Amino acid sequence: MNVDEFREYCLSFRGVREKMPFPNVADRYSRDVFCFYVGDKWFCFVNVAVFDFCCIKCDPDRSGELQARYMGIRPGWHMNKKYWLSLPLDDTLTDIELFALLDESFTLTKKK
Repeated sequence: MNVDEFREYCLSFRGVREKMPFPNVADRYSRDVFCFYVGDKWFCFVNVAVFDFCCIKCDPDRSGELQARYMGIRPGWHMNKKYWLSLPLDDTLTDIELFALLDESFTLTKKK
């Protein structure tokens, strides 16, 4: 999967918008982060220049199971470690598994 396919999938959810909310920070990595929103809440973000991982919202009961099952899944980068996961964008997950986790993140966030 590439960044364009990832973006297209995230934007396919009803009511989702994207934004680069950190244009003025000193850290180049953070400036290149795209956040995907449902309402005024993030459900996912990804660095569009590097495209190395994404962060998603996750049910805390499922988070530990996913981290144990997949070596590359870690607590969310710069986020609440209880509710967010960092997913590597390599061969750790299939596209179908990644899309399913994005679906879950969107659904969890939309409920709020």
